[in-house]
Amino acid sequence: MPNIDIGALTSMAGSAAGAINLSDPSWDLFILMFFVVGALLYGFTLGRERVIVLIVSMYMGLAVIGNAPWLHDFQTQIAVGNFFAFQITTFLGVFLFLFFFLSRSALMRSLTLGDEGRWWHVLLFSFLQVGLLISMTLSYLPKEATDHLLVPTQLIFVSAEGRFVWIVLPIVAMVLLRGKTDDKK
Repeated sequence: MPNIDIGALTSMAGSAAGAINLSDPSWDLFILMFFVVGALLYGFTLGRERVIVLIVSMYMGLAVIGNAPWLHDFQTQIAVGNFFAFQITTFLGVFLFLFFFLSRSALMRSLTLGDEGRWWHVLLFSFLQVGLLISMTLSYLPKEATDHLLVPTQLIFVSAEGRFVWIVLPIVAMVLLRGKTDDKK
């Protein structure tokens, strides 16, 4: 794992903030806004239980899409430039399909134990779920498209290390915060 230089990250964050132009918004600004607004509004709207089921649904969707033999057969029939759109659409469709059915199943009750958790649990899980969703969606884009993103966005969401962190952090959070409740929610 590469050494992370905090000074370099701070410098990149500063240059990225300076590169944001509201009169001509970039995809990086859209990604940042989706990340912040999604993590805040979305998490508190759905609650901890549903966000955890969303995370589990995403993992299942990734497993299904990553191992679907018919998906690779379509690659030869679809123009190479459009294959990423098919992958993204298929991933999102499978993910939402699984969420719809899992949220009404016994799995939701067994995963969440009817525990809404503390407010910061909700915020943390929604932050991790939105980050995972952004990272996985961007991973399907061709390299030519992701090369146009700012370096911090590429490092955080597109790089192999970034994707790994977004995949592992929700699991770690679910293990560490499983069933921890408090009367002062």
